[in-house]
Amino acid sequence: MTIAWFGWMATAVFTTSYFVAKTSTLKQIQAAAACLWIVYGVKTGSTPLIVSNLIVVAAVLITSLRNRPSNANSTRLLGTQETEPEV
Repeated sequence: MTIAWFGWMATAVFTTSYFVAKTSTLKQIQAAAACLWIVYGVKTGSTPLIVSNLIVVAAVLITSLRNRPSNANSTRLLGTQETEPEV
C-alpha cells in the first residue's frame, strides 16, 4: 500500500460526509477521514497535517460526548439519585 493511498482514501471518506444529513454520522465520517489523514501525515512526516487532524478528532470526541443524551442509569452509577422537583 503506497503512502498516497492514505491521502486519496482520506479525501474520498471526507467527501462522503457531505452527503449525509445526520450530524452524528457526519462527525463519525469526518473522524474516520481525520484518522486516515493522521496516518498519511505520519508516513509523510507532516507535523501540521498530524496536529490539525488530531484537533479534528478531539473536537468530534468532545462534541459527541457533550451532546449525548443523559441516561438516568448513568447517574445512579455515579452514586447520585435523581430527585423529583418539589411542587
